[in-house]
Amino acid sequence: MDRLREIGARFDAFVGSVWADIRFTMERDPAATSWVEVLLAYPGVHALLLHRLSSALLRLQVPVAPRLLSHLGRWLTGIEIHPGAQIASPCLIDHGMGVVIGETARIGQRCHLHQGVTLGGTSTLRMQRHPMFGDDVLVGAGASIIGAVTVGSGAKIGAGSVVVSNVPPYATVVGVPGHIVAYYDPGDDAVLRLPDPEHDRIEHLEAEVGELRSELRRLRDRVEDADPRPGETAAG
Repeated sequence: MDRLREIGARFDAFVGSVWADIRFTMERDPAATSWVEVLLAYPGVHALLLHRLSSALLRLQVPVAPRLLSHLGRWLTGIEIHPGAQIASPCLIDHGMGVVIGETARIGQRCHLHQGVTLGGTSTLRMQRHPMFGDDVLVGAGASIIGAVTVGSGAKIGAGSVVVSNVPPYATVVGVPGHIVAYYDPGDDAVLRLPDPEHDRIEHLEAEVGELRSELRRLRDRVEDADPRPGETAAG
């Protein structure tokens, strides 16, 4: 009887999580027109649904089936989530193709992952080896967060970034390797942008190239004004 009650409680939690994922998707995706559309046509929702089911079976110590469901989810959606990963509800995997989430990954509430995101590990030991997210983390397309790094709540990871060290809350990280370029203050909605020497240097070089082009045009105009046109003599 206790086993049946446990199964019933987990089923209720599963249904609640899936419904929360659907509502969160509708909040974050302006292209979503109805919960029916999201349920039937959003691969990120399908991948999370299958993951939540496989994760529940894993906690119930059901053999083999969790990995088979994970494999089925990868085949159907192009999104690979290990049953051991812990993903709080709600969550949004946007588009989703190519997303990989490893076994010991931990993802907080209201996190938003775009396509091609990798939450990978750097160790072959049975230990915490994948990233741990706080709440409200946004990860851009193609970003890779590697190792047992902590990404604080409210952080943003830019598209294509490679993160291999901890990210503090409300920081924005871009680049390879990822570096902090801004902080967001949730208290007054202010964004503090940090100095970015690489970006500043690129802007300086672009300004110099613009000046050189202008000078080249001036010199070309002077040469054309000084030289006689083809077929004409110096006297006209």
